[in-house]
Amino acid sequence: MANLEEIPFKRIGIISAGSLGSMMSLDLAEKGYCVSIWDVNSGNTRGVLEKAQQTGPVKKKIECFYNIKSFAESFGNERKLLRLSISHGLPVDEVLGMLSSNKALKEGDVVLDGGNKHYRATESRRRSLKDKGVSWIGMGVSGAYQSARRGPSLSPGGDEAAVRLVLPVIEHFAAKIESKDGLKQACVEYIGPGGAGHFVKMVHNGIEEGMLGIICEAWGLMAKGLEMDEDQIGQVFEQWNKNGELKRTYLLQTGSEICHKHKTPSGDNKGEGRGEHGLVLNDILDKVVQDDDDTEGTGYWSVMEAADRHVSAPTIAAAQFLRVAIGNRAAPQPRKFDMNEEERGIFVCDLHRGVYARILASYCQGLDLIARASSDEGWRVDLVTCIRIWRSGCIIRCDQIADMLEPILMQELAAALHDNIDPLKRVVLDGVQWDAYVPTLSASLEYLKYEGGVMLLTQFMEAEMDLFGAHSFDHPGVEGEDPGKTGKGSHHYEWKPARTSRDSGMSRGFAFM
Repeated sequence: MANLEEIPFKRIGIISAGSLGSMMSLDLAEKGYCVSIWDVNSGNTRGVLEKAQQTGPVKKKIECFYNIKSFAESFGNERKLLRLSISHGLPVDEVLGMLSSNKALKEGDVVLDGGNKHYRATESRRRSLKDKGVSWIGMGVSGAYQSARRGPSLSPGGDEAAVRLVLPVIEHFAAKIESKDGLKQACVEYIGPGGAGHFVKMVHNGIEEGMLGIICEAWGLMAKGLEMDEDQIGQVFEQWNKNGELKRTYLLQTGSEICHKHKTPSGDNKGEGRGEHGLVLNDILDKVVQDDDDTEGTGYWSVMEAADRHVSAPTIAAAQFLRVAIGNRAAPQPRKFDMNEEERGIFVCDLHRGVYARILASYCQGLDLIARASSDEGWRVDLVTCIRIWRSGCIIRCDQIADMLEPILMQELAAALHDNIDPLKRVVLDGVQWDAYVPTLSASLEYLKYEGGVMLLTQFMEAEMDLFGAHSFDHPGVEGEDPGKTGKGSHHYEWKPARTSRDSGMSRGFAFM
């Protein structure tokens, strides 16, 4: 990584002083940068100032501003590097308009858009500023506000020269991993042109939703089916996170922490309800708020992109549909599993392996989607780079899976999926038998079955569509047709003569207008 003296930006501008922006400003100040920060909400700006006052020498590095004009003037004539952390949609364009109307952007400036944005919107904004000589970089930031303080995983995309220019800055800020030679390596790399960076982050979040879905289903099977208490479930998650196929999986670590978090008698007058011995978890409604209010779109964008690009991603889709169900209280409630202690132990072992297979399936589906989009768009995204930058600082980090996928060991991957399909099948069978909610588990099972299948039952679907709509089909075992081409089938069979108006009982006197 470059020394601070070698970097062309000595002052960094942070626009949006929410949880991510405030944590980032403190981290950058600790690393020696001067930081200017502005937010449309002056209360957020004051909050950053209060935090900075508590951090000793760091407070001298942070300046807070309450209007965008004075914020822009704080850079003087220096080239500006601005970092946005704003929700997708209209708010970004409103801030961009304010920057333009106050002449806060000039040739040579670089804007890092670090929010969760649709990659097409990122490409549009990049084009709109290109003629002004301003570089707009769409940068995925993973790890949420806690990693923003100690280093997130970053996936910048756009103009390569602009990204290379700012890489030394964001390398200082990014999460770090230790390479095999003992050197610290930043979890950030240039992803590709256009909206490639935000696309990779979008898919990261799709994989994340899949992992969240499977882990919450595993919790449900143990809590509702086996009637294990939360401390026991927390211990199971903790053990899975320490050893075996799911070693050092961030979402298992946090899952264990949630299961062990008990309420205090007085509560905290915020998220924690009052009550002795109860769990904070029990005060949480089953509605995923960010899906309900549409402040987070990456999950369903991933599902839409998978469908649009003809990529099978049922695990990710099932998890997204589970999130938007919003507590259908009319659904049958899970029943207690009728198992003895030995059977319960076997079930938990099978569940461990089933969760592993399902998380691996989520990764495979996401990487397949990135590969397809990269080919379609000409981005040349390196999947190994994606896996490497997901090793630390991000939500989906899982050391064991990364160790397997980074060198793309296809034989090991196939063996891992094959060896764990039977435990996954047993878990799904038990779950279905006892009315447990297992949408992502069952979707993953079917994915593993049909992805490795030959001559799927969809040949019957093809026949149906050819009969009623003359959609055409290809022949098996014919070069150029099997395993398939993109385009209309080569053959049509006239299954039966089309019916005339007389055959269908229409009146002879009926005239088509």
